[in-house]
Amino acid sequence: MRTPLVAGNWKMNGSRDANRALLSALKGSLGDIRGVDVAVCPPAVYLAEIANDLSGGPIAVGAQDCSDQEKGAYTGELAGSMLAEVGCRYVIVGHSERRERQNEDNAWVAAKFVAAQAAGLTPILCVGEQKADREGGRTETVVAEQLDAVLDAAGVEAFERAVIAYEPVWAIGTGLTATPEQAQEVHAFIRNRVAGRDPQVAADLRILYGGSMKADNAAGLLALEDIDGGLIGGASLDADAFSAIARAAGEQVAA
Repeated sequence: MRTPLVAGNWKMNGSRDANRALLSALKGSLGDIRGVDVAVCPPAVYLAEIANDLSGGPIAVGAQDCSDQEKGAYTGELAGSMLAEVGCRYVIVGHSERRERQNEDNAWVAAKFVAAQAAGLTPILCVGEQKADREGGRTETVVAEQLDAVLDAAGVEAFERAVIAYEPVWAIGTGLTATPEQAQEVHAFIRNRVAGRDPQVAADLRILYGGSMKADNAAGLLALEDIDGGLIGGASLDADAFSAIARAAGEQVAA
């Protein structure tokens, strides 16, 4: 059975005081969590401090992005080795906001994925379609292009040490809603796409849902066959909500 992963993407939110309060609450509520992996991905300036605070506990730390380069004249960039050195286990690559705002194309995302693994990090690869893609019936085409770019660059074996997160971009912060059936359909498509290269890698691959998973819809989504956890945005800043999602994931394992 695949161990669920619930990862909180804090995006550009937080302060030292707010972080301390949130982490204290999470450690109190998730200190005894079993059967599910949990991670938080804070802004880069807080990574070392938070990794130190969480050291030895059940909550891992991830970064929100990394460079595709090992080192050099890349102002503002962070190498995977730097993230690993300060205590990161995971790193998000190809998040929809970066694909759109920073113009990260599929080849660039694939290069970041490869660089992250070379540094010993576990990439959380984000894939997903925009509203126009969904309405135009291009969901599978877009997701396949995003996924194949990484499969071609890294090889299917690399996904033994990686996670995928499906983001229906059109349903995040728009007031629109992706149904559980729509989510499951794309998750199954992703798993089948990887299975075309290696069935065992696909069977073991964790695929997270990144479409506004919240405390009140987590159990229904996590009960679906190909949803193995969540990449959580806004709800990850609320200790009660994030803990409820993590516990819902654990309950699916125990069921």
